[in-house]
Order: sequence, then structure tokens, then C-alpha cells
Amino acid sequence: MSIVPTPAWHRDEGERRARALFTSTYRTAPGGVWSAPGRVNLIGEHTDYNGGLALPIALPHRTYAAVARRDDDVVRLVSAQEPSGVREVRLADVAPGTVPGWAAYVVGVAWALREAGHDVGGFDVAIDSCVPSGAGLSSSAALEASVAVALDALHGLDLAGGVDATGAPTDDAGRALLAELCVRAENEMAGAPTGGMDQAASLRAREGHALLLDCRDGAVRHVPFDLAAHDLALLVVDTRAPHSHVDGEYAQRRAACEDAARRLGVATLRDVADDARGDARALEALADGPGGAVLVRRVRHVTSEIARVTAFVDALGAGDVAGVGPLMDASHASLRDDYEVSCRELDLAVDAARAAGALGARMTGGGFGGSAIALVRAGDVAHVADAVAAASAAAGLTAPAFAVAAAGPPAA
Repeated sequence: MSIVPTPAWHRDEGERRARALFTSTYRTAPGGVWSAPGRVNLIGEHTDYNGGLALPIALPHRTYAAVARRDDDVVRLVSAQEPSGVREVRLADVAPGTVPGWAAYVVGVAWALREAGHDVGGFDVAIDSCVPSGAGLSSSAALEASVAVALDALHGLDLAGGVDATGAPTDDAGRALLAELCVRAENEMAGAPTGGMDQAASLRAREGHALLLDCRDGAVRHVPFDLAAHDLALLVVDTRAPHSHVDGEYAQRRAACEDAARRLGVATLRDVADDARGDARALEALADGPGGAVLVRRVRHVTSEIARVTAFVDALGAGDVAGVGPLMDASHASLRDDYEVSCRELDLAVDAARAAGALGARMTGGGFGGSAIALVRAGDVAHVADAVAAASAAAGLTAPAFAVAAAGPPAA
């Protein structure tokens, strides 16, 4: 058996697909085609809504949006990934909870822009994507960001800027504002209580770099991340286990962290993580209260994960890329045992990858299904993928899909 990872579309192909769907659906040409990447989070999971640190990269896999302005407030939507055909929504009728399904992520961006005072009207949009949906690779943020940069360009909002020759956004401040509006669309319109890491990665990343995101103040730093130069690769394992943020489990984790912060008298758990001695005292203080044992585990994950992000960045800066493997392993153990967001499929993928020679492996994304990542030697990609596929088959699980992740460019 030899597993062939799923390649990302070339930009020309993605644009051609979206343009063709638009033309065949609406019988006219779009005003343009814009795209945005999914993301893989290298480390820093469930830290974003706790004011912590995260280290994602933008995937080469992107969502493409062909869009044209309309003269009214009607939004018409079609997606190659959805069998429901064309949907139609009037912006005047839009409010949180009024737009079901995937359309909420699209219409929600227009709603958020209007709520922020921008004069955004109706539009026609056709979506096509090679970002795996439901895989924990932020297909929703890629959808939001592709529509956000499209509406920004079509309405002359001048928030997104461009991307320079080094693969970096030319207006990070404007993109940070767009990312905040995309978060609002996801939280309020789609009802997914996620943090802002996914949208920041899709809009603010830089090609060839990881994005060190400080979720307390929104500051970013671009950290060089070139695995090929070290003869390494990042294998992404889509376990095909069901995954969704619009459910009670994710919300429960966020609520627990907010409860713990209230009990400790801090704004976010980042404040605990910044005080090494206070970290131990905080765990002791929580242990004696109602539900204390659970809260202790949740806080311990967040504070230790923030420390792992810092250590990961330090290792990259020192050129010890292979040395981040143990940090990935420790992150997965913490997510599995303290935060309890892993699952059988993710644990099996991580264990099988390590047994086959991966230098480190962990679940990535919000959990409860989705994807795992494994840091492997470049020559071992197929071997490790085969081993994970064989272990899944032996366990009677759905066959996983694979991709190789490199740090791609942001939305444009």
C-alpha cells in the first residue's frame, strides 16, 4: 500500500473552477475571484479564547470565491461542495440565527461589515474549495476570509491591502480588523464559539512562515518555517471522524475556562500562564471549589500549552526544528488527558505515526474529530501515511486522508 497525499489546487485551477461555477449558475461573469487558505495549527490549541499564544501556518489548500456586486440587497450563493443548489437571502432580513448552514459563514461576513458601518450591498457568489471540510483545518475561516477580501475589493473598503513579494500582507492592521469581523460572523451568525486564531491565520499569515499570534492584544510575528530546508515534512492526517464547532462540547470547554478565570479574578487564563508561581497557586485555589478537579485540568492545559508555544518558537529560532517533536507529543497528551478533546481516531493516528518514525505528532484544531499532524523526515512521508492507514483499517475505522502542509500565502 502506498498513500498519495491530496495535493492543493494550483491557484489558476481554483480560480477557473470558481469562475466556471459562477458563469454556469448566474449566466454572467463574476467581478473577480478571491481565495483564502485553511490552516494547520502547529501548537497552541484552545489558547486563543484564553488570551494566549498560538502558532498556525496557512495551508496551500484554499477556498475560492467568485463574486459579483448586485444593485440590491440580495445575496445569492452556490457552492460546488453543497448539493442544495442556489440559495437566496436578503441582507435586510439577516440577523443572528436567521441563516442556517454554510451560508451563515458567507452572509455573516456581509452582516458583520454592515454592522461595523461599511456600505456593503447584495452580491452573487460561487464557492469552490480544496480545503477539506470538517477536518479541523479551518474550512469555515477560509470561506469567511475569501468572501471578506472579495467584498473589501468590490466595495473599495481598503482594509485587506495586498500581498508583497515576500508573501506578507501589506496592511496587517486592516486585515486584523477583517479577521475580527470574520470572528463575529462565525460566533454570532454561525453560532460557533471559536476564538480568532483561524481567521488571523487565513488573513494575516505570511508564505514560508508560521504566524506567532498573541491573542491577548492581536499582535503577530512571522516566524520562518521551512521544513524542506531541514529535510522534514509536516504530514496532515484527516481522520474523517465527525467534527464540528457548532456543538456543546466546544462551548463547554470555553465556558469552563471563563469560569476558572472569574474564580481566579483574572481577565483571561493568560494572566495565570504569565506567572509561573501563580500557576501553581491558581491550581490549588481551583481544586477546592465546585467542579474543581475538571477546572484544574482545563487550566493546566491552557497554561502549559502557552509555555509550549514559546518553547516551540525558541526551537525554531535556534534552528532545532526536529527538536519540536517532543513539544508536539506533550501537547497531544495535554489535549487528550487535561482538556479531553481528542478521540479514538486522533489518538490512533498520533500513536501510529510515532510508531512509524514520526519525530512528533498531535491533534490539531478544536478536536472532537478532525485532523492530526506529524513531523516526519521528508523521505518517510509515504511510510508514515501507510502505517496510519493500516492502523485505521485494522481498528475498523474510516480510511483517513492525507496532505503535506507547507506554509502558504494569506487571503488575496
